[in-house]
Amino acid sequence: MSRRADSDETRATARPGREDGDRPDPPDPPGRGGRPDRDDRGRTAAADADARPGQPGADAASAEPVRTEEAHITAARTGRALTTSALHAAATGADTFPAVLREALGRRGLSLERVSERLKARGITISQATLSSWQRGRSQPERARSLRAVDVLEEILDLPAGTLRSLLGPRRPRGRTTPPGAEGAALQILGEDSVVEKALGARFRHFNQETSSLMVHDIVRIGESGTMSGFSTTNVLRAGRAGADRALFVLSFDDEAAEPVDIRVTCGRLAEATYLKGLKSLVLEIHFGRKLAKLDTTVVSYAVEVSPSLTPATHYERWSRTNLHEYLQQVYFHPGALPVDCHRYVREKVGAPPRAQRRIPLGAAHDVHVLTSRCKPGVHGVAWEYGP
Repeated sequence: MSRRADSDETRATARPGREDGDRPDPPDPPGRGGRPDRDDRGRTAAADADARPGQPGADAASAEPVRTEEAHITAARTGRALTTSALHAAATGADTFPAVLREALGRRGLSLERVSERLKARGITISQATLSSWQRGRSQPERARSLRAVDVLEEILDLPAGTLRSLLGPRRPRGRTTPPGAEGAALQILGEDSVVEKALGARFRHFNQETSSLMVHDIVRIGESGTMSGFSTTNVLRAGRAGADRALFVLSFDDEAAEPVDIRVTCGRLAEATYLKGLKSLVLEIHFGRKLAKLDTTVVSYAVEVSPSLTPATHYERWSRTNLHEYLQQVYFHPGALPVDCHRYVREKVGAPPRAQRRIPLGAAHDVHVLTSRCKPGVHGVAWEYGP
């Protein structure tokens, strides 16, 4: 298993290669954590849009929407029961056109191909690519034909008349535009249809756009079986504008058996811990406890305990969309599971071949570390091999 992270997402995998809206539940008090939301089998997991445990190919997961039963919001802190629709709304921000469309498609079990065919049978030609852009929030229906398609979609998806139409925002400028800063920078590293984009849904467009990371320190612990037992992250964030008061983090895992079982936030307040089983990813929303002035800094720290994976972990990586002043990676190995070789590497983007590979020595504490100053955007990882 491995994990990768951006000063927004991390990932850990078993093969060498680890932002916002109000929530219905109040956040935990400072220093409190919690168990991530559980699926119907009682298993759990967690995430940071900076670090992620997983396999490089996992970012090309199916474009089908995540089913509502796979989105869980921690309710144990308040003891309040949440309905399926409330869980889904909390997990995806389902009060927006893209989120309501995705939820309705998932509920009806219809693929974009089937929907396109049904629209064509009613005399309206809308491509799968256009439908995909609508449900991901990249574009919205505006032309007369598209608005007619929305009306028919409400019938096809068994939605009350006007449900989708009422959620459409103002018309957007015509012509090609560059995605807004946070989204555009993330797309350059992650690519289209990434696990992070699917995990965040409509929130991806504004993903941590109010803050940027200055320094990140990741500590990964490998147990006696060679699997990851847990990790912790300390992230120093700076506000790019006044009023920033929270950040999102997405953690993804390659091995579905490796799921976070406990989360503890020591700097900040945990407001959301949502595990999306279909994406093997956990979304954390952490509040700062105050609104930052422009250029103010704050520290966010959290630790995640992980259930054993089926196969040993072989690397850990973090992706970053911005320049970091400093990034420190540390991996601690159990004395009974020491690697025979360790090396660092960099990828220009997710899925790109590793470059700048360099061996790193094992320390007296059975650990390896990499300290990178002026860390450029991209994917930064540590990989290791075990003997026969």
